[in-house]
Amino acid sequence: MSRQIIMIVFVTCLLIVSQCLGEESSIENPRIVTIADGWAGNSINAVIFRRNSVVTDGDYQYVAFYDEYANVVLAKRQLGTDIWEIQVTRYQGNVTDAHNSISIMVDGDGFLHVSWNHHVSPLCYCQSIAPGSLELTDMMSMTGIKEQYVTYPEFYRLPDGNLIFLYRDGSSGRGDLIMNYYDTNTKTWTQLQNNLIDGQRRRNAYWQTTIDIYGVIHISWVWRESSDVATNHDICYAKSDDGGLSWQKSTGEKYELPITADSAEYACRIPQRSELINQTSMCADSYGRPYIATYWRLQDSNVPQYHLVYHDGIQWHTVQVSQRTTPFSLSGGGTKRIPISRPQIVADVNETIDKAYMIFRDIERGDKVSIAICDDLQLAPDEWRFEDLTSDSVSQWEPSYDTELWTLTKTLHIFVQKVGQGEGETIEDIPPQPVSILEWTPLTEK
Repeated sequence: MSRQIIMIVFVTCLLIVSQCLGEESSIENPRIVTIADGWAGNSINAVIFRRNSVVTDGDYQYVAFYDEYANVVLAKRQLGTDIWEIQVTRYQGNVTDAHNSISIMVDGDGFLHVSWNHHVSPLCYCQSIAPGSLELTDMMSMTGIKEQYVTYPEFYRLPDGNLIFLYRDGSSGRGDLIMNYYDTNTKTWTQLQNNLIDGQRRRNAYWQTTIDIYGVIHISWVWRESSDVATNHDICYAKSDDGGLSWQKSTGEKYELPITADSAEYACRIPQRSELINQTSMCADSYGRPYIATYWRLQDSNVPQYHLVYHDGIQWHTVQVSQRTTPFSLSGGGTKRIPISRPQIVADVNETIDKAYMIFRDIERGDKVSIAICDDLQLAPDEWRFEDLTSDSVSQWEPSYDTELWTLTKTLHIFVQKVGQGEGETIEDIPPQPVSILEWTPLTEK
């Protein structure tokens, strides 16, 4: 037997033994699929509040982004392939303002819904002309109510294929949360809530939302007292099990609407000027339990840390995820140039183990796409291990991912693009950069 064959046999045996002992790494080499170049002078293509940047419907995946000429670009592929159908649409956005991101979703009939270019501005919304098509209709209204001062458009798909659309009506510190509902049977939008969370003209809610596999809508938010991000405080929570009509606390206690600072359930109390960031992410596990990912600094420290706030079915818990050493401060208005991204959170639960995955970018890790993994929140909630999913910097990128695909397959498809971001709404002199999908599947327990 040749030495080469002996080495192959030896290595194969080692791999088999390590798998049997359960010692294999939880990280496989991610697969990166490039689509095309996109605008990269600021973070507009890669802000975390894109709901969604990438979404799967059946065997097909859809992506949206701005190109270097500020055109809204749509792309589509069959899952498992690297070939994209790309459509440069007739629509454009103000790419110099990172708030003006694109959000997409596919409804239960296969129609693509697109909203873009908002920062206290009139609603920009349209649909595909046919199921599966990348050609868009003329711009249209949804309900015609409170559509003149729109910011942060977000689509969510209910298990029956109908949609929820959220946005802020008004400005920072003085805005209302609007919730619209799309019925695939009637092909019409109706307004469910015209002020679900009331800041009473003194503050407004910056929210994050998820819909669990049972169709329950979960929403959490921080309060902001003014346009200054430093006035963010506290994390609140509500849920709806009837499609957004009525709302309750985690205890089942019904809310009297609208929800105010006095009536809200507080998942975690955090004072102002704690570097608490807004508009992060949340998810729910297969039991319908909510998880909220964010960052802030403790009162005895000047270093913001990633935290996970989660409900175990009985009560709220808060765990610190990171052990960062680099201080920074949030203050002022506009989009910030921050040494860490806002985090995304996903969770996977089987009969014995609660696993959580937090996706982020941190200058301390070279501004790569990174992930923190807790292997068992029940037994060891403070034990997190960290891995990098890319070898190169993505600069000011923030994570967004294919929520529908994760629900179906527990596979992460993450929107990735290296982008800049100047302080406020300034831009950096960065040429167009590749827009890609990073594919990664966590290894399951053997």
